Amino acid sequence: MKVSEGKLRREIEANAQFGALPDAEGQGRTALTGTDANRRARERFVDRLEAGGFDVRIDAVGNIVGRWVPPSADPTAPPVVTGSHLDSVPVGGIFDGPLGVYGGLEAVRAIRESGRSLERPLHVVCFTEEEGQRFGNGILGSSVATGQQSVDDALAFEDESGTTLEEALDRIGFHGSGRIDASEWDSWLELHVEQGTRLEQDGASAGIVTNITGITHCYLEVTGEADHAGSTPMTDRTDALAAASEVVLDVEAAANRLVADASPSAVGTVGKSVVEPNATNVIPGQVRLGIDIRDVSSDSIAKLVDALEASARRIERERNVEASVSRPYDVPPEPMTDRCRETLIEAAAETNVRASLMHSGAAHDTMNVARVTDAGLLFAPSRGGISHNPREWTEWEDCAAATTVLAEALARLAEA
Repeated sequence: MKVSEGKLRREIEANAQFGALPDAEGQGRTALTGTDANRRARERFVDRLEAGGFDVRIDAVGNIVGRWVPPSADPTAPPVVTGSHLDSVPVGGIFDGPLGVYGGLEAVRAIRESGRSLERPLHVVCFTEEEGQRFGNGILGSSVATGQQSVDDALAFEDESGTTLEEALDRIGFHGSGRIDASEWDSWLELHVEQGTRLEQDGASAGIVTNITGITHCYLEVTGEADHAGSTPMTDRTDALAAASEVVLDVEAAANRLVADASPSAVGTVGKSVVEPNATNVIPGQVRLGIDIRDVSSDSIAKLVDALEASARRIERERNVEASVSRPYDVPPEPMTDRCRETLIEAAAETNVRASLMHSGAAHDTMNVARVTDAGLLFAPSRGGISHNPREWTEWEDCAAATTVLAEALARLAEA
């Protein structure tokens, strides 16, 4: 099979024009779900599918599926499926998502031209709202396709303006019908940029994922008393921000201890802070922190949540504040299927592409799909590990090398 680096590059560069940020350092784009930029990206993808001889379906939450049935295949057989997403974060890069969508399209093209005899259909999918930047918490389209969320609940999500996902999809013409059911698939492989430095350090052009990290989002509410910054003595203050700051450091310390003692892949991040009344001359009366906890081990995640709750109890005692912890978002770690992982390993060896085994520290649609069918995840290197940034970059030769591994693996799964 011959993957074309030039064709893959042209597809990704063409997609990069939708929501392009000409003043950004690097190549940036903003294509939030349901925006005009996202509409144009979707329309081009559908055009490319139809031009490639795929039958196209759009479901009720805007997931796009292109279906190709090889002449040798049983059209009723469960398909082998690949893909990713076309939405982006604000001021994001050009590879995150589109490499998996157009890499999947190029992989199937290469398989078709190879003339290999396949027993199963091949599908290429674009999932809706993977990034979770406008509607919901992320990996939304795949959560519906895997039955973890209903169509109605997903369509009811609102953005900050009160616009629902249903309204946004109607506006751009991508509110289809029915529900794609991933449990009917034989298997799934996703190609994605690594968003880390492991492959670059290893000198590898592909990363074969063993498991995907679990993700827990916690929120800490700290209530003290707002008061005048000048006339309130230091000994009479109940400063919510000073108390919350101790929790920030406690979370960092707990994660560092866990990394040193038990799990090198554990991370804990306080990434969001809302301070009220947020005035320079007012002692903060209330603070809300957003905490992101991840690891490939559920036990490690539980230990970090316990450390957060212990820290909250401590500042209540020592700082005379009120503190509460909520845990509204909890996605467990997900191992990749042995069958798909081994197929990717064999494909890398067959195509002479150097590959490393590794875990994924970021969530991807694959973690949802893996709950209902055999699934695998393949990475391409990220220069400097930079992602969600216009300076996100994967060398074109690495894009092609990883796509070659993808093509060989898809063909092997479809031959079985």
